[in-house]
Formats: sequence, C-alpha cells, structure tokens
Amino acid sequence: MFDMKDLGAANFILGMQIKRDHKERKLWLGQEKYINKILKKFHMDECKPVGTPMPTGTKLSVEQCPKTDEEAEEMARVPYANVVGSLMYAMICTRPDIAHAVRVLSRYMSNPGKEHWTAIKRVFRYLRGTSKLSLCFEGEEGGKTLDIVGHVDADWGGDINSRQSTSGYVFTLFGGAGWMSKRQSVVALYSTEAEYMPLTHYKKSDLW
Repeated sequence: MFDMKDLGAANFILGMQIKRDHKERKLWLGQEKYINKILKKFHMDECKPVGTPMPTGTKLSVEQCPKTDEEAEEMARVPYANVVGSLMYAMICTRPDIAHAVRVLSRYMSNPGKEHWTAIKRVFRYLRGTSKLSLCFEGEEGGKTLDIVGHVDADWGGDINSRQSTSGYVFTLFGGAGWMSKRQSVVALYSTEAEYMPLTHYKKSDLW
C-alpha cells in the first residue's frame, strides 16, 4: 500500500506545459519554458527570429567538416552534440516542425563544421520566434468523425554525400499524433520510389 495525494489536474510534465479549455474540449501541449531555457543556456536568448528552421535548398555535407587540426580544435569547443540533444527533445515532444532540420544536423555530431554550427543556430532563431507554438488536441463532437489524416514527403537524393533521401511524415487524430524524419536506408532510383518509402512508414504507424 502506498499513500497517494491528489494534486489536481496536471499542468506541467516532463518539460511540457498542459493547458485546457473544458468548454471547447481542447487541450494544448507546449514547451515555451523549455525552449526559453535552452535558448538562454546556449546564449541564443537574444537572437533575431527567422521564419523557417532551415532555408529551402540548404545542402549540408561532410565536405564542410573541419579539414585542419586548427579547425577541429576550434569546433571541439562548440557544444554541438549537446545542442542537438536539447533540440531533439523539443522535436520529439511537441515540435514536428523542426524534425527535418534536427535530423539532418544530427548527422554531423561527431565532427561538425562551421556551416553546420551556423545551421543549428538558425533552428534556435526559429524557435525564439515560435516558442509559444503548441500542439492542440480537440474532442470528438459536432459531427466530426474519428479520421486519421496523414501527410508524407521525401527529398529525393537530399544527402549529397550518400545520395540517400530523407523521409518525413506527420499524422493527426484531432491534433498532432505522430511524426518522423529519417534518412532512407537505401538509395532511391526515382523520385516516386523516394516518396513511396515514407508512405510505407506512415501506413505502418497508421495501422498500429
């Protein structure tokens, strides 16, 4: 037997803020406090916000990794892996909008270059301007049907070193229910093939 105490409705758990509107049957999960915390931790709390986590057409590669001992020593002082881990937690919990950028940038954790560090700071700049964004979940009412809606995409040959594509999907069930960004394990020969792979992953999650 354990003594238990009812603390009422939860409003904060694992770095996520919980807000409710019982009348409208809505619930929000957000990480504004967590995002502001990591912005301050990595000295990006006064950075200039931008509208996207990664510019269209961005091409990162291993060719941008340090090529000299001096460059490697300089980048060794940068908390790259720590930043990726902090961003990844936000991505997993409530921020599918940074999933692609974080997944791409995580490929260079063992040997990041200056361009990779600049790209990762842009994600921080995006988060500073969007820290209040939350996932919203709605109740089933007003004739709404319980439909799972999914969106899938892929960047054909987006990894310029391996020519592998990156898959991505998000599905909703009265709110964001699941998402993924992952480099494909094989090289797609056609754009149709690249698009088919994330569709397969999405459908497996849908069936589950």
